[in-house]
Amino acid sequence: MYISSIEVADFRNYVRQTITLNDGINFVVGNNAQGKTNLLEAIYLCSVGKSDRTPRDKELIRFGSSKALIRLIANKEYETSKVEISLFADAPKRISINGMPISRMGELMGVVNTVFFSPDVMRIVKEAPSDRRRFMDIALCQMSRTYFYLLTRYNRTLMQRNRLLKSGVVDDALDVWDMQLVESGARIIKTRRGFIDSLNGVIGSVHQYLSGGRESLHLSYEAIEGDSVEAVGAAMKKRLIEDRDKDRLRGYTHSGPHKDDISFMVGDMDLRTFGSQGQQRTASLSLKIAEAELVARRGEKPVLLLDDVLNELDLERRKRLIERVASYQTIITCTHIDEQLNILNPHKIMIKGGVALVEE
Repeated sequence: MYISSIEVADFRNYVRQTITLNDGINFVVGNNAQGKTNLLEAIYLCSVGKSDRTPRDKELIRFGSSKALIRLIANKEYETSKVEISLFADAPKRISINGMPISRMGELMGVVNTVFFSPDVMRIVKEAPSDRRRFMDIALCQMSRTYFYLLTRYNRTLMQRNRLLKSGVVDDALDVWDMQLVESGARIIKTRRGFIDSLNGVIGSVHQYLSGGRESLHLSYEAIEGDSVEAVGAAMKKRLIEDRDKDRLRGYTHSGPHKDDISFMVGDMDLRTFGSQGQQRTASLSLKIAEAELVARRGEKPVLLLDDVLNELDLERRKRLIERVASYQTIITCTHIDEQLNILNPHKIMIKGGVALVEE
């Protein structure tokens, strides 16, 4: 798939702007604080329904305005979709697809598939487990609306159980919530484990390519064990009962998919703890490319969003990255185009103060 155009009005520092894109490599070029990242944020918003930078939609509205608008045209092999998002300072956002309002966020999943790279994402290996869980969940939600609804149900149940723990509820009441938590939690764990297994079928070759053949990377999903949903559910139920005293004491649930993690192993070394900064960056990059290739194998290629990532890499890795993603629509923000990358016919968009000055 590829995005042919995006229109923004009163979004961040944009007054009104329509930008056309080609289906290859697009450079969004400009000095810092001109609106390059804001453009990627608008695309990402049309993909997953929320910003990657803030949970508060009103922060996305241009200062002095009461609402903002984003329109995006996405093209797949057999269909074209128009996603429109209206943001309001004093009301919930509204989303429509091809002119039809959606009532549930899950309806947006899979319409515009993106894989997002940023300096923060490049540090995913060394950051907190919550960042790695977020990576799994965003990828899986775009691949499966069923997973999106499953995760939503689990999080709501978890919130209710934690609220009850703080109130000193009796075991009989907890049993009811534990049953619901296990029902969705076991399926989440099984789905995530399958996702990591699939990534392992891709990431080894990706990482060897990016590292120049010097390293082989393997992922391990750290979660409650079990070969089936039933086995995971039984183990999770047992763990919840064992942890009840501790859960009551601290007022939150200690076991379940909300505590899971991913390890990044090069041989016997876990990069989360012992990897160098360069190794961690390359592993993070391998993870995102493997995600893109896995999505592509399931159907349409996703759109790649690279926000100021090239500056994080040496020239060799920049070249290898560009070579690996050459068949995808890729939108890259940068302060200048590195001529040493030898990219044929890049589409260049100059941004200054939220205005697209030049398109080539």
